[in-house]
Amino acid sequence: MANATARLLDDARDGRAMTWVIAIMLFLTVLAAAMGLATRNAATTLERSLGGRLTVQLTSGAPATREAQAMRVAARLRATPGVTRVSPVSRAALAELLRPWLGSDGADPSLPLPVMIDVDLADGTAATLARVRAAIGGVAPAARIDAHASWMASVGDMLSFATWLGAGLVALMATATATVVVLAARAGLDAHRATIEVMHMLGATDVQVARLFQRRIARDALIGGLVGGVLALVLVALIGSRVGGLGSELLGGAGLGIGGWAALALLPLGFVLVAMMAARWAVTRALRRIL
Repeated sequence: MANATARLLDDARDGRAMTWVIAIMLFLTVLAAAMGLATRNAATTLERSLGGRLTVQLTSGAPATREAQAMRVAARLRATPGVTRVSPVSRAALAELLRPWLGSDGADPSLPLPVMIDVDLADGTAATLARVRAAIGGVAPAARIDAHASWMASVGDMLSFATWLGAGLVALMATATATVVVLAARAGLDAHRATIEVMHMLGATDVQVARLFQRRIARDALIGGLVGGVLALVLVALIGSRVGGLGSELLGGAGLGIGGWAALALLPLGFVLVAMMAARWAVTRALRRIL
């Protein structure tokens, strides 16, 4: 039986080719899964950080009038339920924000700049926003209120799309891997049909023959999965270290975390199970048809 097992799948051709194909498939799958997990975490971080933030802008009136109005707005906001932080933005901070466009002219005292107040809310619900708008409207009806979540909605939608794209690519790669395994199993059956017929005459059942293919394909899939998975994990870790060094709050929230790394590490085992099930299904179905 050991000799028959060795002959069912040729080490030099079928097994080696399928091992490398699975390694490439899993390499791409891990990258796609990492992209999906990272963008999901980034979207969650973005929603958490911007869902309860808004900025109040006062642009009308003389500078002294705007400053006095800003003090009244800040006092009213601090007394409003649901407001956790009220932080007026200094003129120096505004000038620093404008430096990339205006250079040193942004610090010119004669340059008219709006008075801005950053506000953090306990939550971003409609009821809380309505209370805040009412509080501001009672002091400064002409004030402009910008909810951060509204102008970042398009970014959140793009991150959600990237998350679903990553999930779709993982499913596509798993399907392609199963197809490769099915083709390899059928090729092995066609190449060694005479050997299988002899095994049947000696009393071997279809299930026993399928197990031979299943065991061998599982070993090749595990080797290919480990090679492709390890290379992909190293690349993901390298990209993560480079992204972390950028200092971006949004990209910093795109880390995988312990759960994400665990999911990526389990992908090779998942591919082995997919390969085993695909091989068993292909072989048993083919044996019923040709023998």
